Amino acid sequence: MAFDGCFVTGTDTGVGKTLVSAALLHTLARHHRRRVVGMKPVAAGLIGHQGQWVSEDVLALRAASTVAVPAELDNPVALPDAMAPHLAAVRAGRVVTVSELLAAHRELCKRADVVVVEGAGGWRVPVNDRETLADLARAIGAPVVLVVGLRLGCLNHTLLTAEAIRADGLQLAGWVANAIDPDMVCIEENIDTLRRWLPAPLLGTVPHCVGTPDARQIALNLPTAWQPRRLDELVE
Repeated sequence: MAFDGCFVTGTDTGVGKTLVSAALLHTLARHHRRRVVGMKPVAAGLIGHQGQWVSEDVLALRAASTVAVPAELDNPVALPDAMAPHLAAVRAGRVVTVSELLAAHRELCKRADVVVVEGAGGWRVPVNDRETLADLARAIGAPVVLVVGLRLGCLNHTLLTAEAIRADGLQLAGWVANAIDPDMVCIEENIDTLRRWLPAPLLGTVPHCVGTPDARQIALNLPTAWQPRRLDELVE
């Protein structure tokens, strides 16, 4: 079966999920697919952009996508306040359900070869009083890419997240190390530790960058299973 998407999660919020998701989209579009699209199921925290309120994360994913889709598909839930999604939803008078997010994802799958879904925060972030984004990932069933924010405490956060992903019955397809703390000591040693402990390959590393990194310049090594084996996998 041809690869048709993945779910990008992180060890925490602010670890570079959007950057890595955009890099994945650029890599897939450049080397393997023609129609790729990013999805941010729930975005909390909006900015004014061209007369509309939109998430900066969503703008970055759209810039990296090769398919333009309606906003209700690539970002079905856009919440004004930058806080935990279930709390932002209450403030906005919204009820968010996994079923509505899944419906948008299924429609995206009809319009693109690959859908890269970016979660919010870490793995088990609530979207309402009963469901989390992990439930959405399980419903989608796609392989998971874990973005590791390299800072003190990341080993524990990474191993616990990987354990949770496996416990939910999903494949951890790979991980990306992002040097978010310029003062972290023993970065290479931490990466080597995770190489030994994680049952998945390191897909790439992102060096610390002052300013806004360019997702197009991030080198990622896609898992072999994600790479087309035949020419007909590259065409409709």
